[in-house]
Amino acid sequence: MLLPRQQVKLGGGTEDKEHAMSQNPITAIATVGIDIGKNSFHVFGLDQRGAIVLRQKWSRGQVEARFANMPPCLIGMEACVGAHHLSRKLKALGHDARLMPAKYVRPYSKGQKNDFRDAEAIAEAVQRPTMKFVATKTADQLDLQALHRVRERLVSQRTGIINQIRAFLLERGIAVRQGQRFLRAELPRILATPPDVLSPRMVRLIEDLASDWRRLDERVESLSGEIEAVARQDADCERLMSVPGIGPIISSAMVAAIGRGEVFAKGRDFGAWLGLVPKQTSTGDRTILGKISKRGNRYLRVLFVQAAWVVLIRPKSWERHGLKPWIEAAKKRLHPNVLAIALANKLARIAWSVLARGRNFEARTNINATAQAA
Repeated sequence: MLLPRQQVKLGGGTEDKEHAMSQNPITAIATVGIDIGKNSFHVFGLDQRGAIVLRQKWSRGQVEARFANMPPCLIGMEACVGAHHLSRKLKALGHDARLMPAKYVRPYSKGQKNDFRDAEAIAEAVQRPTMKFVATKTADQLDLQALHRVRERLVSQRTGIINQIRAFLLERGIAVRQGQRFLRAELPRILATPPDVLSPRMVRLIEDLASDWRRLDERVESLSGEIEAVARQDADCERLMSVPGIGPIISSAMVAAIGRGEVFAKGRDFGAWLGLVPKQTSTGDRTILGKISKRGNRYLRVLFVQAAWVVLIRPKSWERHGLKPWIEAAKKRLHPNVLAIALANKLARIAWSVLARGRNFEARTNINATAQAA
């Protein structure tokens, strides 16, 4: 006989209660919450009535084998490292595996935090009809995402080295115009300055930093070439590259992040997920909008803002892409930085529409219809 929920105290239950729950037939399990760990997984199962029928700790090697012997059920997990791999495995076994953002699961946690309570909160949250889920990434998406993450780290390291060189030179009274190409062009002349300007020790340090800079340039160039090759071979990336300002880097990053965008009902939802919409703190029938929320995928948001600036600095292309009336009207009432964010949001919504509907961007005639549909 199944134990009613109110008779089981999760925080201080005895071994007999846990043993009784573990002996219930697995056919009674309807919903499972898994708190994923590095080597151990805490599993919490509920039946159709919401009563607790499973509360166990499994090792990583036991998870797949035990779920293989379990009838299909709804399984919830937090989107974290390893969750996409496990989700694919469970779906292959016939289960309905769903991933959720951790911050949406937290409100369902009761009492003090422990792994079993986390698993219970996941099991409760996954049943909510209004819960927002994360699409399970394929192995190819994760590979492409890994390329972007490594490239992002290398670019960040290269920026740090450049800034360090500039700081060392500025301490010696040498200021160089902003921009990588200007520093690269001036560096040979600077290193040839007399010892009273730059000491031999400082010259040696800057030469070593310049050598690191060159090696990072080579690695970034290699990864960029690999990402571009992948993007040129992918039909979805090719369609995205028809959108103004979007090239191989942005298109491949978007496909790696959201696939075909099935988790978003419309382009407005995608823009909000990127954090390109105003932060809202409305109350009492008062609409209060602030700065952009900056929530969601920071890497992709930065790329879309860069794409917007690329479009803005090329006014001759506005008419060709059908953006001229919108940009000229927005320029009259918006600060240039605000305009860039607004255009980034517009491009993101158009990109989602292109990706979700499986068609290329059509300039001039259908741009307004495409933006409205998004």
